[in-house]
Amino acid sequence: MIDDVVLLAGQAVPYMTAAAAAYGGAVLAKVRDDAADATVGLGRRLLQRVFGIRGEHQELPEPVQNLVLYPRDDDAVASLRLAVRRALATDPALAADVQTLLAGAVVTVTASGERSIAAQTHLRCSGNWRQHLNPVAGLR
Repeated sequence: MIDDVVLLAGQAVPYMTAAAAAYGGAVLAKVRDDAADATVGLGRRLLQRVFGIRGEHQELPEPVQNLVLYPRDDDAVASLRLAVRRALATDPALAADVQTLLAGAVVTVTASGERSIAAQTHLRCSGNWRQHLNPVAGLR
């Protein structure tokens, strides 16, 4: 269960980070923005599901506030990831909802220009995650 929560939080946080960077302090406000792209929209829904919907002028939870203020700071991202992991570990229904939201994520990959290459990967680990990172290690 704990490994699943760690993996789920790791998958959710990049979307949340994109949403915080795009919306700033209004990231938890209940405002519909049809112009948001899929990544930012999903990130906002994930943040709202985990931390709740807030009024536009209500104080944000500390991990979200830190992410809004410092979206590229590794410590702010780590703080958010830890808060998400804790929330998912204590609420199985929330974990299931987040997993459902992530499962519905649409990935669009575009390449344009002469000799351009587009690639998208999605790594899902089960069992021994070290084997997924180093396939040779699994042969020993």
